[in-house]
Amino acid sequence: MVLTRMGDGSFVEMSEAEIRKEIEAGVAEGAKRAKCPPLTEDDMERLMEIICEPRKFVSVERGNELVLTYDSQPLKFTRLGLPIAMPQILQTYERALMADSLEMAYVHYSAKPVKMILPEEQYAVAETLLTTTPALLYGVMPNMPMYTKPDGPCENASELMPKGLIKEAQEAQLETAALLEDDLLLLGRNMYEAGADGLDFDTTAAGGDAEFYAVLRAVEKLREQYPKMNIEVGMSGEFILGFHGSLQYKGERLAGMYPHDQCRMVAAAGGSVVGAVVNTNTRKSFPWNIARSLTMCKYAAEVSPIPVHANVGMGVGGVPMQITPPIDCVSRASTAMAEIGKLDGL
Repeated sequence: MVLTRMGDGSFVEMSEAEIRKEIEAGVAEGAKRAKCPPLTEDDMERLMEIICEPRKFVSVERGNELVLTYDSQPLKFTRLGLPIAMPQILQTYERALMADSLEMAYVHYSAKPVKMILPEEQYAVAETLLTTTPALLYGVMPNMPMYTKPDGPCENASELMPKGLIKEAQEAQLETAALLEDDLLLLGRNMYEAGADGLDFDTTAAGGDAEFYAVLRAVEKLREQYPKMNIEVGMSGEFILGFHGSLQYKGERLAGMYPHDQCRMVAAAGGSVVGAVVNTNTRKSFPWNIARSLTMCKYAAEVSPIPVHANVGMGVGGVPMQITPPIDCVSRASTAMAEIGKLDGL
């Protein structure tokens, strides 16, 4: 019997035959949902080996290591209640945790409130640059719903739609998207001029296709102004929710796009790196979830014109939904993404 986990993190024992069955079911589900090729037999055999490895921590063979990017690094320490300033947290990531890259981020992590304290955030970026070596990104979550009432000036589309006011809801989303786009441009320009090596628009499209549209337009304009800027777009889910339903970017409808199409859109806008996401089903097993996630991410990496860094963490990338993801699953998911999925990073 093999000790593995469910998508909620609880332990479960399975036979190798049961694990193989779960892998096949996860692959089939991923290929069906994303309309992409399934994993090969060799891929599934290798995934079996990774999952059934008796050691608690599994890693790649030497030479198969991937570069890592991070979302909201400072928040990982501040949520633990450790009274450490953001520049010192990033120094810790560099010198103690050997991070490949760094990301400065405000504790709220949303675009709208950051603009209120822009000078302070620019200072934190500049201070960190004086004391660290790795590439430093400034991370922010678009979080388009913050621009709707009662937190913002725009009408809330989720309140208009149940009333049958579809046109009004769509117009409200476009108004909201325009405000978000302006703020992303403001933040991007100011942080780049403060010295940041690039940006990370993380958890993109959590607010649906209008939010994705706003981010793509912001990336396009930033790329025109700063040809050498590194822009990473981390997605929020495996498919784009069609809250608007009719929005198109460069002639393609955004609603319903799965990772491989999301990657193409980010590349078309001028993004440098895209963070592909596949959501974890807490009622399914880890073997099922990682097989499903790997199926979508592998195809996304194959067709994407730019590097793909799969999101492998709390509730995504096959990893169980826990505030502190279990290392046995994280290490197996990371190894599978590197050696089977051939991802560019994590």
